[in-house]
Amino acid sequence: MNKLPSLKNLYYLVQLHREQNFNRAAKACHVSQSTLSSGIQNLEEQLGGQLIERDHKSFMFTALGEDVVTRARNLLAEVQEMTDLARSAGEPMAGTIRLGCIPTIAPFLLNRVVKEAGKQFPSLSLLLREDTTENLIAALGNGELDLLLLALPVDTSGFHSMKVGQDPFKMVGHPEQMAMGEVKYESLPDHSIFLLQREHCITGHAISACEMKNSTKVNPFAATSLHTLVQMVDSKLGTTFLPQMAIDSGILNGTELEIYQPPGEAPYRDIGLVWRQTSSRLRTFRTLGQMIQGLLPAASE
Repeated sequence: MNKLPSLKNLYYLVQLHREQNFNRAAKACHVSQSTLSSGIQNLEEQLGGQLIERDHKSFMFTALGEDVVTRARNLLAEVQEMTDLARSAGEPMAGTIRLGCIPTIAPFLLNRVVKEAGKQFPSLSLLLREDTTENLIAALGNGELDLLLLALPVDTSGFHSMKVGQDPFKMVGHPEQMAMGEVKYESLPDHSIFLLQREHCITGHAISACEMKNSTKVNPFAATSLHTLVQMVDSKLGTTFLPQMAIDSGILNGTELEIYQPPGEAPYRDIGLVWRQTSSRLRTFRTLGQMIQGLLPAASE
């Protein structure tokens, strides 16, 4: 049998593709740049084809290189799955889970998740990554993450998902800016509702859940975080929507803001776990999901 490519060299190639820079890729792999470069050259020799076109200033992946990267990602993910399966045999709530979470959930829920997991499953280690939904789903598909904690609904084609609870939305405003009594969208000034940038899924959830039909009420300026939204609204610039978990975590502490019920049916977002269909840790993820359910209001079917 011909000598097979090493997983280490395939990992070097995948990291280089991700970083698009030899120095950064070497740091990500915790090796020297020369070691990474030699590993990729060895991989080219073993495969009998050029994976990268190089000159003294830049490089680019060949068509073969792109194909090998795609297959290497899948192979490395399957090897990780096999390793996790072996380590968790007979003890599903042990080992490591690489958990990704979005910025509108992570600061307000992950601390409780980690603490509760430590109590219930002391042999389980959670490695955390915070990023946008789009980036996290890509990382899950590439095998860089094992499990995601997201706001649903999102397109989870090719993945399994499990609802673990609900997070109601509330309107937040300065009492000097808000009309007394029941809040009505049509009574709010144009451009008076501030939301997050569109890559934050809470914006879409807020608009759809609260059935805002008049887009002129939404200010075109978008904030980068919930904390920025709070500062803007506390400065009497307008109003916004906040998830209940952020309010419960004290995001309004030190402000003069008050909480109002949005018009119509009580709006909310579903919170869920997402993982690859090929994962062998179904029991682990569902058990962790059941634990998280105890930290959140129940999800509706």
